[in-house]
Amino acid sequence: MIDSISPAELKEKLDLAPEQLVLLDVREPAEYDICHIDNSLHIPMGEITRRVGELDESREIVVLCHHGMRSMQVAMYLADQGFMRVANLEGGIHAWATSIDTSMARY
Repeated sequence: MIDSISPAELKEKLDLAPEQLVLLDVREPAEYDICHIDNSLHIPMGEITRRVGELDESREIVVLCHHGMRSMQVAMYLADQGFMRVANLEGGIHAWATSIDTSMARY
């Protein structure tokens, strides 16, 4: 079972200790160019198997995409690879943009 984290919970964690989190954005480059959360690590879903070594297992990884479906698949993959601290952002970047950063571009 993959944990979910709400946008509000993520904001709280980022405000308290951003260095403890890895925000893994798995959207396509064109989507990431439209909007993204600052300091997120961009690895498109199709590249995750090849680039999984770039992730720090000692930090909590919060995976996000547009609405939360692709990120859930990546989170499950990471858990299968032995990552213990993985969560999926509920509602994806869209939920973040509508509830936390309302100035963020949406698509």
